[in-house]
Amino acid sequence: MAGERILVVEDNELNMKLFHDVLQATGYRTLKASTGEEALELAASHPLALVLMDVQLPGIDGVETLARLRRDERTASIRVLALTAQAMDGDRARFLEAGFDGYLSKPVDVAELLRTVEELCDHE
Repeated sequence: MAGERILVVEDNELNMKLFHDVLQATGYRTLKASTGEEALELAASHPLALVLMDVQLPGIDGVETLARLRRDERTASIRVLALTAQAMDGDRARFLEAGFDGYLSKPVDVAELLRTVEELCDHE
């Protein structure tokens, strides 16, 4: 459902702009982080419906950021969608096994992104 707050964690400026603009245009509120460390701080201090997490980030990567979110009782239940250019056989299963609630490969199809975001936000 639109109106929820989504944290977009992405170090590529063009991808960040695309995700932010698409989500804002469909009524979601967004917060932005370009590192895992920044994402952890924002997630702990703002109520979130969802995190869109780039897997390859400077500093701690998306998988480690997810692990830290899951260990913190304030953020453990936030749904997290993996966004990655890693689209090899087995990557989807690997990221879901790591604890992500969903997985989309880049370049992201906007319609699929919105469908997935809506689905994950509706399962709160």
